[in-house]
Amino acid sequence: MEPHKLGEMEQKFAELIWQNEPVGSGRLVELCAAELGWKKSTTYTMLKRLCARGLFANEGGRVRALVSREEFAGLQSEQFVAEAFGGSLPQFLAAFTRRRRLSGAEIEELRRLIESAGAEQSAAPAAPDTAAAAQNTPGAAPCAPPKEG
Repeated sequence: MEPHKLGEMEQKFAELIWQNEPVGSGRLVELCAAELGWKKSTTYTMLKRLCARGLFANEGGRVRALVSREEFAGLQSEQFVAEAFGGSLPQFLAAFTRRRRLSGAEIEELRRLIESAGAEQSAAPAAPDTAAAAQNTPGAAPCAPPKEG
């Protein structure tokens, strides 16, 4: 599976972590049992899978996000535009606005975003790859089984 696409259950699991982080692995097992009907082994398997993809880390029995929900949504959006529109944001906006008329407030907000992005573009370094960032996080054990806690 692609790194920035989550299946339905992966998404629900990720939401539980984002809503409760940092969360002890024992508490995560309890949350998954209550919310998803999962057994302990299912929780650990899913955690290992999403840690390997660079989204979360298990450090000393505490699970935390390496990528925030907002960052992940941005990465998913970039991937969608790349796949569906050859990476062209103008083509995406053209397709979107053919089906839905933008309000004056939305147009003004887009103008501000574009102006802001243009001003920040020259000063901002490139975003790191999430999997590489996870591997370079000191103390992170992204694929280690969670410790009870």
